[in-house]
Amino acid sequence: MPPRRCVDAAILRGLDLSKLKIDREPAPKAVRSGGGRRRSWPIGKLVFVLLLGLGLWTFQTPLLGLIDRYRLAEVETTKPSRPSKAAASALSGAAANGFIIARTKAALSADQPGRIVEMNVVEGQAVKKGFVVARLYADEFEATLRQASANAEAGEAAVDSATADVATAQAEIARQKSQHASIAARKNEAKADLALAEIQLKRVDQLIELDFESASLRDEWIAKRDAAAARIAAAEADLVTNDALTKESEARAAAALRRVAETKAQLDGLLAAVKFAEAALDKTFVRAPFDGVVVLKDAEIGEVVSPNSQAGGSARGAVATMVDFASLEVQAEVPETTIAQVKLGSPAQIFLDAFPDHGYSGVVDRIWPTARKQTATIEVRVRIEDPDDKLRPEMGVRVVFTEQKPEITTTAEDDDALQLPADALVRVDGKDGVFVLERDVARFRAVTLAAARGDRLAVKTGLSERDVVVRKPPTHLQDGDRVRAK
Repeated sequence: MPPRRCVDAAILRGLDLSKLKIDREPAPKAVRSGGGRRRSWPIGKLVFVLLLGLGLWTFQTPLLGLIDRYRLAEVETTKPSRPSKAAASALSGAAANGFIIARTKAALSADQPGRIVEMNVVEGQAVKKGFVVARLYADEFEATLRQASANAEAGEAAVDSATADVATAQAEIARQKSQHASIAARKNEAKADLALAEIQLKRVDQLIELDFESASLRDEWIAKRDAAAARIAAAEADLVTNDALTKESEARAAAALRRVAETKAQLDGLLAAVKFAEAALDKTFVRAPFDGVVVLKDAEIGEVVSPNSQAGGSARGAVATMVDFASLEVQAEVPETTIAQVKLGSPAQIFLDAFPDHGYSGVVDRIWPTARKQTATIEVRVRIEDPDDKLRPEMGVRVVFTEQKPEITTTAEDDDALQLPADALVRVDGKDGVFVLERDVARFRAVTLAAARGDRLAVKTGLSERDVVVRKPPTHLQDGDRVRAK
């Protein structure tokens, strides 16, 4: 045996092992000492008990909820609701969901980039066609227009000057022609005088031979003959001069006519420049293209707009969005399985989601020639025949298509009946009723039923729209049991 183990054995043999026996008798109760007071608990135990109590008091609600989660039955709930007229009509015709849209809608923008300096509309404002919705900065365009207008005025003055030159030349030609006629008349007169003088001179010669006249008379007629011949020569010279002047005036008139044509051509170009400047200036005005209502302001004063604005750019693409409320119609997505019941021109009844108890008359206006394979639906457009101010673009609607003009007729009993899912009904002690939650307690309440509508029950009495009803109640559920709603 190793030395260490020998020592341990010797020690154990020298000990009284009887003293190591465990006493299994119960410990005596604490005795009073020192004035008869009971000994107090240790501080650690007291603190532990206090902390435990505080924790239970603080977390009692979540702890109780956790206990209820595992102890109470979980139930599905619903609330009674009154049937809409759209649902009632759907029982007699194909139905589809849709939206109110505007056939005439426009996002207004300037034809060229610019900064907005004037905004004249707000959302909901009705405007007429041509109304200036907004105006862009246009000082340079106004200056260009003024310059083009001044050039056009100068061109018009040039045309007027050339036209006046033509008139002057033509007047000169007319005067030359008048002088030509006068000179020709003088020449003819001189010719007549010359012929007369020659005749008289022959007579005088005959009389002189007969000694009836003197030689002085013959000299007198010779002088007249020579004078007439001189006048003829002068007239012929004047005619030559007149012809030359006339040709010169005609040349000036032709040149003036050419200048008129040139200045008119230049004026046409200048007037075109004026129109171009006017068009450029007009593009800084954003006008309403039709009578309608502004439904959205896309920009404000100081912002830059551009017709070629791309996504992510700093420039706006539109100034405002307008809708022609007179063109409102319904866009409905009809399932392919019921499209056979929808025909062009057939009547329809339209119910707004916002006002389900008021129906509008409609007519199927267009049916799209293609379907949408993603949704297995076909788009149908319905014209609204009796629009009013409740209609708004993008409102949700329910459309019921019928073969005849639909008429919604309901009895007073049906109007008052509330609807519930059929799986909420239970029968207790021979009475039809439902379990109504009062906080977390299920209470049985007897109800009076009206006509059933598909998988829903019509309840005439016993319920209100504020009640919370248990659906598919467990078979073991009793009146007064606590439950947990999903």
